[in-house]
Amino acid sequence: MIELKNVSKSFTLHNQGSAVIPVMAAASLKVAPGECVALTGASGAGKSTLMRVIYGNYLAASGQVWVGDLDVARAEPRQILALRRETLGYVSQFLRVVPRVPTLDVVAEPLLAVGCDRKDALDKATELLTRLNIPERLWDLSPTTFSGGEQQRVNIARGFAYGYPAMLLDEPTASLDQKNRETVLSLIEEAKARGAAIIGIFHDVEARNQVCDREIDVSGFTPGMAA
Repeated sequence: MIELKNVSKSFTLHNQGSAVIPVMAAASLKVAPGECVALTGASGAGKSTLMRVIYGNYLAASGQVWVGDLDVARAEPRQILALRRETLGYVSQFLRVVPRVPTLDVVAEPLLAVGCDRKDALDKATELLTRLNIPERLWDLSPTTFSGGEQQRVNIARGFAYGYPAMLLDEPTASLDQKNRETVLSLIEEAKARGAAIIGIFHDVEARNQVCDREIDVSGFTPGMAA
């Protein structure tokens, strides 16, 4: 479902004489449906960069980035937008939404975007917000006014509302209390059970051991260290 073949990535520092900084070389991995793979490595090793290459935020310099039958490295913008809408979900650490949109609508939006009935979408949003312990009195308010922990849980609810065939998770249990942490781990297990291919960054070692089938150390993709 997700496969990288010999992917490289570099950054050009235009404000420093157009110096080119290579950050990734010969990155290859494969994640099957129903599998959760953890990216590991020291801070700065390239875990987040790799996720952004898969999501299409960063353009790979070379290689192939397959999500389903689309090579993200060569896809047109409209194809990437369709991929994000229908196939590839991304639960980041930060909530980015349009201000003044009610929380219930924020969570339901991924379902509405694929043509789901509005009542069904709102029912699913209600279920997830309840599971993640967001008080009902907040559902009609914009989540931009919420605490950091509440925003994180809204972001998780939004990310799991639609059954994406592939998912990217960036520290999904960070800063959560034990009850909400267990709920998130249950959501990951449920996504795996329905066949989602998942790549995640988990600094929470216990969470990683519970939901991940294997680990990939991205340090091996660092230029000069790649096999």
